[in-house]
Amino acid sequence: MRTLAALCALLVVCGSTLTARAESRPNIIVILSDDMGFSDLGCYGGEIQTPTLNGLAENGLRFTQFYNTGRCCPTRACLLSGLYPHQAGIGWMMTDGGYDGYRGDLNNNCRTIAEMLQPAGYSTYGVGKWHVTKHVQPDGPKFNWPLQRGFDRFYGTITGAGSFFDPGTLVRDNQNISPFADPEYLPETFYYTDAISDHAIRFVTEHDKANDDWPFFLYVAYTAAHWPMHALPEDIAKYKGRYDEGYNAIRQRRVKRVVELGLVKESWDVTPLVGDWPNFEHKEWEARCMEVYAAMIDRMDQGIGRIVETLRLTDELDNTLILFMQDNGGCQEPIGRKGDYQRPVTASLPIIPADEIRLDVIPKQNRDGVPTLNGPGIMPGPEDTYIAYGINWANVSNTPFREYKHFVHEGGISTPLIAHWPMGIKRRGELEHQPGHLIDIAATCVALAEVDYPQEVDGNAIKPLEGVPLVPAFAGKSLDRPQPIFWEHEGNRAVRDGKWKLVAKENQPWELYDMETDRTEMHDLAADKPDLAKQLAAKWDAYAERANVLPLGAWRGKTSQAKFNRRQKKFELQPGADLSREKGPFVEDRGFSIRVELKQSGHQGVLLAQGGSSQGYSLYLQDGRLHFATRHSGKLTVVSSESTIADDAHEVDASLSKFGEVVLTVDGKVVARGTTLGSLKQQPLDGLQVGQDATGAVGEYKAPFAFDGMIDAASLTID
Repeated sequence: MRTLAALCALLVVCGSTLTARAESRPNIIVILSDDMGFSDLGCYGGEIQTPTLNGLAENGLRFTQFYNTGRCCPTRACLLSGLYPHQAGIGWMMTDGGYDGYRGDLNNNCRTIAEMLQPAGYSTYGVGKWHVTKHVQPDGPKFNWPLQRGFDRFYGTITGAGSFFDPGTLVRDNQNISPFADPEYLPETFYYTDAISDHAIRFVTEHDKANDDWPFFLYVAYTAAHWPMHALPEDIAKYKGRYDEGYNAIRQRRVKRVVELGLVKESWDVTPLVGDWPNFEHKEWEARCMEVYAAMIDRMDQGIGRIVETLRLTDELDNTLILFMQDNGGCQEPIGRKGDYQRPVTASLPIIPADEIRLDVIPKQNRDGVPTLNGPGIMPGPEDTYIAYGINWANVSNTPFREYKHFVHEGGISTPLIAHWPMGIKRRGELEHQPGHLIDIAATCVALAEVDYPQEVDGNAIKPLEGVPLVPAFAGKSLDRPQPIFWEHEGNRAVRDGKWKLVAKENQPWELYDMETDRTEMHDLAADKPDLAKQLAAKWDAYAERANVLPLGAWRGKTSQAKFNRRQKKFELQPGADLSREKGPFVEDRGFSIRVELKQSGHQGVLLAQGGSSQGYSLYLQDGRLHFATRHSGKLTVVSSESTIADDAHEVDASLSKFGEVVLTVDGKVVARGTTLGSLKQQPLDGLQVGQDATGAVGEYKAPFAFDGMIDAASLTID
């Protein structure tokens, strides 16, 4: 009985200790926005209404020199893992480039923040954009989906972009869902930003009811304000006329405001204005692009406000660390800015059922059958549009810095960081000028959660964290960073060591800047300080060697180094043939012709395909019509026959010339002609299949899209 009593007393003490430890550690919410510039938020100099984020900044800490990686998916890999993106396997996009740093998937040598915190008793929740795996098919591998990487619950999209009114690859936990046939969430108007906020609130509320004594980690990855410019009418109306003055007037106000806020020194030269507003032809349309962009950010801030209010209602706000940041600088990409559409536009395509799962990033149509509209004849905002705000407004977003998303000059990699934690940050409304980087976020979480960071998991060596905890800065102390901060993206590269930054664009010489006197990078000192430039370049070289960055240019893939089947010109193929990337036809920068002999004609399915959603081609039938699709760096072009092929057809031919000319014939009769962007500029990452497209889909169909007829034989001949 004495032993039992002692054991019970010990359990009570241990339980009390564990509860006390749980209650002493903060909840952690990491909020990431998409494709926004340094000066867009009100508290960072912008005119967009962001009262919630402004309030968090006024009662917390703002970092003035915090950095991301310059691109969405490397940023996510870096943020989640605490490593440089190449170390986590995602040095570029979601394609396997043939090198460990460019696999397009999180590797097993890193841990996500959720995987770090979950063993320490944290409940882990994720909402929004995932974008750290190339596997997005409902029936495909899920080893890098959120629940397999440490999250207890997840609601969001697996891929990197899409409609805000009907996003593709939408999932709850491990199950793909349609936003219009979701038994758990059917708002009157589905808008993805609201759905992200609503599910963040749901997870916080459910956690409070079920696990009140234990902390939680919540990752909120908004897609605002990534293209397309989609927003709700009431939010757009708030900004009507706000941008009619054009780029220069808005930019000058931002320059003045960032100086007044202490974010930028008045002595720094302002970078040149991009865009000629007086001579811009479509001013009303251009102003509307920025109005919608502002509305998207406004709506996100409203959602963050509702999350903060939920924390207040559940008595969690005081001991919750909220970190807000952005994944890259303003985006100059010209998506949807060309086209000759004019309203009214009638529904001319088949209706898509409400319960159908969509996977498309850039949809060809909406569910009602209206083709996706773009160009200056279409005002952005509604769900049937798909338009980006363009380079001129991106220049305004990045005020006062140079360059944009993709680049590692300050405009591409500078992000706000707002840190709010009433119990842990006593600096209220202050600015923190020490440089920081996304690699520091995981290190901060590990420190606050009192986590034992692993050296090995399931036989896989885990790379040490690259960052330093930001906790000392919360108290006004030095971060004592032992190493410089490094970047590489698409051959653009940089190193920041103290006040010095060495930076270069791809295949361009190094530039050297003093960040204390010239953070706008207007005065290159490389020629004046060659020894310093050489020292910093050597540090970058050492980083690139150890961090899976090399060979430089590897983001383009391993085509030039791989042992491809370059000599074979004629391929005789049987039904079901499946050739690997290396053994398949080498079609890079070459024309070729395909012949498929049919034993039984069909109406649906792939006849022959090589490649996937990044690079490749596919010859297929859809609704009885013959189609030839190509992908050039993800851009889809389709040449189609106007009529269905005959039921007794027995030979289908297709040719693609080196210059992009496509000819389709059935039984010797030409049924379609067209042009693509030319021959493929990179050997497809996927192999070749006859009768299906087994892995990544080239065309607008769901892989494997097996042929419903019978193939007798097939052949491919290189020109």
